[in-house]
Amino acid sequence: MESKTGRTEEFRVSGEEVVAKVKELVHEGNVRRIMIRNEKGETVVEFPLTVGVVGVLLLPMWAAIGAAAALLTRCTIVVERVSNER
Repeated sequence: MESKTGRTEEFRVSGEEVVAKVKELVHEGNVRRIMIRNEKGETVVEFPLTVGVVGVLLLPMWAAIGAAAALLTRCTIVVERVSNER
């Protein structure tokens, strides 16, 4: 899906797969924002990512994602990617 701010994708995962999938997406490097939604479609947690966010700055995000994942059995990860168009 395209938007004015970029392209969005959705991934449906189980609660135990959330942290691994988010780490994979962050590692790709072109992610602007990550939202985790529960089975009802309600946003549980949302993280804007900026260029250059690394290491220690991500620790609070991993803790929050881990806590959210512990409460969810199935969820959707919505990823807003940086648009390649200029």
